[in-house]
Amino acid sequence: MTSPRSASHSDSSPLLTNARTGRTSVQVVAGIFGAVFLLVGILGFIPGITANLDTIMFAGHHSEAALLGIFQVSVLHNVVHLLFGIVGLLGLRSRGLAKSYLIVGGIVYAVLWIYGLVVPMESMGNFVPLNTADNWLHFVLAAAMITTGFVFGRKSRG
Repeated sequence: MTSPRSASHSDSSPLLTNARTGRTSVQVVAGIFGAVFLLVGILGFIPGITANLDTIMFAGHHSEAALLGIFQVSVLHNVVHLLFGIVGLLGLRSRGLAKSYLIVGGIVYAVLWIYGLVVPMESMGNFVPLNTADNWLHFVLAAAMITTGFVFGRKSRG
């Protein structure tokens, strides 16, 4: 006997709904992004994984702490990753929240990418802080989040 939930999704594409969990693909993708952001936020505070952690500052381009020795981070940067992670995990609860998280989050990362390209790295305006590696990672995140939000966030035809 099928449950009402699985019966209502029986003609949905398996790409859109997991019959076992009842979660759509967009929810799963948002959860994956959320888990990764949460992990990155935590790792940004761990010595050895983050180089020069003793130089970490709350904000600003003077922080020389670098996640994996590549991505410049600050306390603010790490906290933002933690918050993005929590919101992404909340996206597991609802298809609409998951889709919004991916698209709006992707737009935020697109703005950060543009911000990083426009604001000189040594300027006081570089408060996040951002380096070239961060800028291009933000571009990739923006493209991936917006694309997956639209692709996996479509409603099934039926």
